Amino acid sequence: MSHRILLAGATGAIGRRLTPLLVASGHHVVGTTRSAGKADELRGLGAEPAIVDVFDADALMQVVIAAKPAIVIHQLTDLPRGLDPARMDEAIRRNARLRNDGTRNLVQAAIAAGARRLIAQSIAWAYAPGPEPHAESDPLDTDAEGIRKVSVGGIAALERLALESPPLEGIVLRYGQLYGPGTGTDAPTGASPVHVDAAAWAALLAVDRGAAGIYNVAEPNACASTDKVRAALGWQPDFRLPA
Repeated sequence: MSHRILLAGATGAIGRRLTPLLVASGHHVVGTTRSAGKADELRGLGAEPAIVDVFDADALMQVVIAAKPAIVIHQLTDLPRGLDPARMDEAIRRNARLRNDGTRNLVQAAIAAGARRLIAQSIAWAYAPGPEPHAESDPLDTDAEGIRKVSVGGIAALERLALESPPLEGIVLRYGQLYGPGTGTDAPTGASPVHVDAAAWAALLAVDRGAAGIYNVAEPNACASTDKVRAALGWQPDFRLPA
């Protein structure tokens, strides 16, 4: 079934891989970006570009209502290219604000536009210490300290908004550490890696599959269980876009 889809963050690492997947599946995609210079890139990927800053709640509301989406996909991040370690503390604070304030604005706009489902990007390495591999029902590390506390707090806010904003059906995809085109690394990295193409595919599958809730999305690993996403969405970690 084809849908009208608003993809927030369409020129990010996952957004660039997800947009052509959505278009090839017959969906009409309105893709957002903050940069007018990226509009042609979005057109080239098959999306209708919308230039808007998620922190401008009024402008975002107008864009989302005009898009008339049945599905809103939240792939917004604010991280430096290549995850430059020298810039990460500042970026994590910006990203936490985006996950909190930006998500709130996006959710309010999605509800006003009559969307029925929200698919949101989260992370699979924010769990509190405990037995592994972590299931989706395990608690987040909200008692963390320092910069990790900032990051986990942003994730907790994003997930709460995505999952507890009726009448939206909220699906949260807790991605492992991304690698592949546009991520800054071509090789698996971290304790629960996932290729960016496979991450994008999980979002495509979530358009029409899966009950509201949380799904870990990563290659087989000892830290985060991926049984649920495989069973409910039919996801497999070896998916790749054609070269």
